[in-house]
Amino acid sequence: MTADPLLLTGEVADATARLLRTAATFDEADLTAASLLPGWTRGHVLAHVARNADGFVNLLVSARTGRAVPMYAGAAERTADIAAGAVRPPAAQLDDLRRSADRFDEAVAAMPVDAWSATVQARRGPWPAAMLVWGRLREVEVHHVDLAAGYRPADWSEAFGHRLLHEVATGLAGRPETPPMVLRFDGSRHELVVGDRERAPTIAGPAPELAAWLIGRGPGTVLTVTPDGPLPDPPEWI
Repeated sequence: MTADPLLLTGEVADATARLLRTAATFDEADLTAASLLPGWTRGHVLAHVARNADGFVNLLVSARTGRAVPMYAGAAERTADIAAGAVRPPAAQLDDLRRSADRFDEAVAAMPVDAWSATVQARRGPWPAAMLVWGRLREVEVHHVDLAAGYRPADWSEAFGHRLLHEVATGLAGRPETPPMVLRFDGSRHELVVGDRERAPTIAGPAPELAAWLIGRGPGTVLTVTPDGPLPDPPEWI
């Protein structure tokens, strides 16, 4: 999957604004409430989103300068930063979220055209720098849902749902534990085939709901299965 990073910057700005509006409603009790991610409060989720922005800034600097700049100092440091950030008061949490998003925007604006063709070392291996803006959009949109504060996959745009669905389906197709399935979008003949089509049920529904189900952010209750039967059990997403 490819995406022109400059075409996605407006979507990142809009998604970030939505997230900031939600975060601005949280008091201390809200921040200590459970999120949809096991073991994480809403404070953990917001701290993670902020540190993710800084991690992507590091990768953008790496792409722009040619220096090997890691996304995070290390796994232990990343975990400690999220844990420390999770317990901050609401005003500090919101300020960090806003400032880190601004730093990301500034790093994107500083990228010369040829730097987008670089490859950087993300947490899970080499990644095209041109995918970093998409990666940030994905983080903001998915973790906004994880806050369990009224923002749902149904609120994702069709364009975002399609991009996420294509990315996830492509990743699952390369994993032997993935059950075969055909993913079909509502109102379209377009479909994605994962595995052996002859053994695959067809799962149909809106692209955002299909994507949310595949990544464990939705129960798939609005999806249909043909022939009639239970939804397949896809492996855990990243």
